[in-house]
Amino acid sequence: MLTEFEIETMMEIPAILEATQKLKKDFIKTDAPYLEIGDHDFFGLIMLAPTVGVALANGSVSLFEELALNKKARKASKGGYFLKKDPTVYAMKFLLDNYTKWEEKFFDVLKIAMNSSFDIDKLKTKEAAVVDNNYDEYKRTVLNTPYILIRFISSFFLQDDEHIIQRRSMNKTDYERLLDIGQKLDLHRIPVFQQFCQTFKVKG
Repeated sequence: MLTEFEIETMMEIPAILEATQKLKKDFIKTDAPYLEIGDHDFFGLIMLAPTVGVALANGSVSLFEELALNKKARKASKGGYFLKKDPTVYAMKFLLDNYTKWEEKFFDVLKIAMNSSFDIDKLKTKEAAVVDNNYDEYKRTVLNTPYILIRFISSFFLQDDEHIIQRRSMNKTDYERLLDIGQKLDLHRIPVFQQFCQTFKVKG
């Protein structure tokens, strides 16, 4: 997950701040009228949207998944684990209850954040191109990819950022949701994301 200091840096980019403030106002007005949350913590919530989407792939969130989401939310919050009542954790409850309604709008802000942080078009392959499933090549690609893109991918889809260069397993339902979210975020034509997806062993 992006650290609070990385999010702080994101909030210094006018396009990201403006999109975050606009979505926050709409979200609070529509589904969370008593929510009190700053721009920094709300962007932390936006960053959690892909993780929430995967967690909801089978229709509900398990206790283990909820604990993992709370841990990520606290890491993103301003003040992090030290807050007794974490605003990002609290706001996430409203997102969990209304995820389908807000997914596209949250992803739109994430695309603004990514496009404002690096030149995503330069990293894309042609429409039909798919990289080979080569784990050693993937490890090298990670090292040669812009730092912030790797941070986005690991924040969206991994519980622990250091696991970005590691093989892992995932059930078929969650994996298909991951691929769907990657496409909605325009990550599916970026070689490092294609290779990242191939590091999963899909179960059932």
